[in-house]
Amino acid sequence: MSENPSAPGTPGAADRADASPVPPAPARLRMTGAGRVLVAVYGILALAATGRSVFQIIDHFSAAPVAFTLSAFSALVYVVATIALIAPGRAWYRVAWTTISIELAGVLVIGTLSTFAPAAIGMDAIDPFGRDSTVWSAYGAGYLFIPLVLPVLGMLWLARHRPSALDAAVPADTAGA
Repeated sequence: MSENPSAPGTPGAADRADASPVPPAPARLRMTGAGRVLVAVYGILALAATGRSVFQIIDHFSAAPVAFTLSAFSALVYVVATIALIAPGRAWYRVAWTTISIELAGVLVIGTLSTFAPAAIGMDAIDPFGRDSTVWSAYGAGYLFIPLVLPVLGMLWLARHRPSALDAAVPADTAGA
């Protein structure tokens, strides 16, 4: 008859139980399935907007300082939104909603201004591919209207993937484990 060394009451069982504590359950990630595609598109747009704004600011900032500052702002929004979509927890969920809401408002406002009053944001013409255009100019026409569609998809994704009560209970230092 074999003896189970980990059975309660067996000498040393308590020592073995203390040596390997059960780690806390990790927080659920929103980056699963279609969420991975969403995050990938946000990441690509973050890189594209950052590259464009850095080039515009270094190369010819004086040509359209308002538009190029808006390009840098949109890049920052995309970077933060990308991180917030990946990170678990309720705080990052709120950050994701905030940045994606700012993104949608930016696309609508800058898209409208660049289309109907380009001089209001320092643009010469309504050219989404021009040197002085931004990511959000003409509703993102220079980026195949992805900047217009992406925040809507992001909001739909967030609405369907709310953080659970478990996400709030997991300490921040163990959430990424």
